[in-house]
Amino acid sequence: MSPDRPEEPAAATELSRPGLRGREAELERLRALVQTVRDGEGGAIALLLGEPGTGKTVLLQEALSLARAHGFLVSHGRAEELHELAPLASLASGLLHGDPPLLTTTDFADLAGRHDQRIWLVERLAQLIEERSAGTPVAIAVDDVQWADPLSRFALSVMPARLLSSPVLWLLTGREDPELYGQGPRTTTLPLRPLSDTALAELARDVLGGDVPARVGELLDGAGGNPFLAAEMLAGIAASGADGPEPPERLVLGVRGRLADLRPDTLHFLRIGSVLGRAFSLADAAALCGRPASALGAEVDEAIAAALLHDDGERLLFRHDLLRQAVYADLAPSVRRALHREAASRLIAAGRSSVEAVPHLLKSAEPGDMEAVGLLGTAAADVSAVMPDLAADLAVRALELVPPRAPTAYDVGERAIVALTRAGRYTQARDTGDALLARQPPLDVFARLQSVLGDTLWHLDDIPELTRRSTAALAAVTDPVLRARLTARQALARSRGRDLAAARETGERALAEAERAGDREARVLALWGLGEIALNAGDCAAALEHHTALSVFDRAFLPEEAVALIHMDDFDTARRLLRTAGDASLRPAMLIWAQGTLTMGLGRLDDADGDFVTAERLEADLHVPGNLVNIRVNRGLLALLRGDREAAGEHLDVVRATVADRPNTGNHATHQYFEAVVADADGDHATAAELVRSVQRDHPFLRWRLLRAHLVQAVRIALRAGDRNLAEDLADQAAAHAIRNPTVPTPQGTAAHASALVNADHELMERAVRILLTGPRPLPLASASADLGRALLTSGDAAAATPALARAHDIYAQAGADAEADRVRADLERATSRPGRRTGRLRPRADQGWDALTASERKVARLIAAGHTNRSAAEALVVSPHTVNTHLASIFRKLGVRSRVHLARIVLAEDDAGTATGG
Repeated sequence: MSPDRPEEPAAATELSRPGLRGREAELERLRALVQTVRDGEGGAIALLLGEPGTGKTVLLQEALSLARAHGFLVSHGRAEELHELAPLASLASGLLHGDPPLLTTTDFADLAGRHDQRIWLVERLAQLIEERSAGTPVAIAVDDVQWADPLSRFALSVMPARLLSSPVLWLLTGREDPELYGQGPRTTTLPLRPLSDTALAELARDVLGGDVPARVGELLDGAGGNPFLAAEMLAGIAASGADGPEPPERLVLGVRGRLADLRPDTLHFLRIGSVLGRAFSLADAAALCGRPASALGAEVDEAIAAALLHDDGERLLFRHDLLRQAVYADLAPSVRRALHREAASRLIAAGRSSVEAVPHLLKSAEPGDMEAVGLLGTAAADVSAVMPDLAADLAVRALELVPPRAPTAYDVGERAIVALTRAGRYTQARDTGDALLARQPPLDVFARLQSVLGDTLWHLDDIPELTRRSTAALAAVTDPVLRARLTARQALARSRGRDLAAARETGERALAEAERAGDREARVLALWGLGEIALNAGDCAAALEHHTALSVFDRAFLPEEAVALIHMDDFDTARRLLRTAGDASLRPAMLIWAQGTLTMGLGRLDDADGDFVTAERLEADLHVPGNLVNIRVNRGLLALLRGDREAAGEHLDVVRATVADRPNTGNHATHQYFEAVVADADGDHATAAELVRSVQRDHPFLRWRLLRAHLVQAVRIALRAGDRNLAEDLADQAAAHAIRNPTVPTPQGTAAHASALVNADHELMERAVRILLTGPRPLPLASASADLGRALLTSGDAAAATPALARAHDIYAQAGADAEADRVRADLERATSRPGRRTGRLRPRADQGWDALTASERKVARLIAAGHTNRSAAEALVVSPHTVNTHLASIFRKLGVRSRVHLARIVLAEDDAGTATGG
């Protein structure tokens, strides 16, 4: 026996049918997974890993047969090497062709119509699968997942977690772990190792019958335990005896021998087929052969008779990928390249898409092939919305094929910079642009390249370089459209500087130039810059004006309009606006961030935390964690309001790591402030005050929009540290902000509150409370009421202090700010000389069980237990399905369940218990 193959178990299980020899243990585990999902235990993933020929597909087909026998709806798709540019092709190949299909053609047309929105598409696809699995378990298989197109890979990385509670079994085969899954259902990995000697002997008896000669055993040992190689060898031995070369040469030589017996036309046909891929259409092969499909019947019949091809009714397939590789390997490299190039040309000539031709171009195009350059560029544009990384790769390859001095090099290079920037590959985009600029292009091209590099530099947060380059380009530009775009880029850069008046002037000039030039992109950039400038200056009304106009031109900026409304304290309009966005937002993570900002302003801390978790998850799904620092700072501040210092520390660790990885001034400010709050909570007031001062190192505290709601807390930190100058500076900033926003209650109330703290003026604090009572934010009102009550209590007026403290306590308790509620309760007890009202949760919230669920999570749990889908639950609660997904994942974790069936049992038990106790 080969030492590389497994030893036999002490008591071998009964061998299964031929074709599954040696895979009994793996099959048993798959059978158990099928039964588990069928029995309502939630979703599961099985990953079958192994080299070609190890039996992955056979085992997958057996698992699907078991699933069908247990009543599953089955989807069986296959990823193909030359089809990895077609968006969603790997998944759709199975979803549309089951019996019955999981998706109808109408469903798929609906998805295809929104193919430019990855998150929406996957959410809609998950919803359709969730609906199909409501009464029937579903098995979704993808064979050869290593070749899956990027959109299918994205869907496979997101949907198992999204469908965690649904009875969906995911069956994936691949040559190595694709690492597609995140926090989804349990994953069973089944590495298919070489067959044992016993299994090989059984396989030999299946083919040869009777006892197996020793020579055959020796030859089989050379197959390395690979089932396909062993079966091919045995077929050869059955036909011609045991004498011959050793494997793996035996396979290639065996295939070559079979090919030698074929007619020349059949041989040519097979070679064409091997270039087209494992599966190919007769029409494509005929086009490449230069013959009508009707004239190829004899060739097809002969290839099938030679056990090389199989006809599935729609396409011709090589019987195994190793067979296709053996035919392909027998082609000289130059012949392969020529055939791939011809295949691309034929496909285009036949009216096929660039996405179908480009895989052949990637294997054949040489520098100077301008047709390939054009097709690569078209394919990059076609897939950029849903597969930005692939689009960037195609655009870069197109640029590599253009001769350096060719007139089109700069146009192709410009498209490569844009594609790389959209894919988040900012450093590579900048380097590509700099390489083009180093060729000393004409001045108009220089300006154009600097214009597109402006977006790259903005994302790199290299504001000095953006300023320098846009200024240099403006000195060279003559085209009015480019001038408007560059001026708008300059305004954006200046929005980060100290002279916001000059920045505003630049932005207004950019907008005027954009309107004269009639250029939409320039107008969007100018409005964006003006909105940023207004927000940074604290002019909330101007910010809202610009962002409203901006979202009219580009709905992707709707979240900015919502945030501007929140700064204006217009929560009702912000809520209506966010509802109109639905799930079709081009920036779903930013939309949920805006929702979280609104929910936090409303004092619904648990819901706000859920929104921020959802926003972070969506950013992670898309691999664009641009807002992670702000998300984690907010979550950390929420944790401290609840009294959860451990959770705050965990959030702070993430913030520190993120800032170290991607430093910028905005992240520095929010990070330092969060450090200050944590240090203050730990009693290190001097360090906390120094950290607040560091926030102002680049700009005044109120320049940082996220921190405006926390100015009063910063004043307290300064006063506790004995730094009156810092406290007065902060109060002066609040007063200036109130003057800029005379109609907005929160800035007015905050200014009065800050000044009252600095001057120990309880009458001014009473004014702050009166103002904040007219606004929509309960937590600033609770803070001012608590400070008013404490001031009155200190002055000896306990009777006047009591209503203010009671109001603060009730607001904090209702919001879930347990730590603050307990602090106020202690003051309330002093004021009334009797135990104050309790929050109802003096101990930290439980981590597990029903009591660990937030109020919103309990609502979601009851809706799901009642039979709602995630989407219908979202509609009932008037929230995003993404938010319901987040709540449901948290519910399952806290309750320790994995399926809706188990959840329904727990909800029923809790409701029964509540009825029995009168709760």
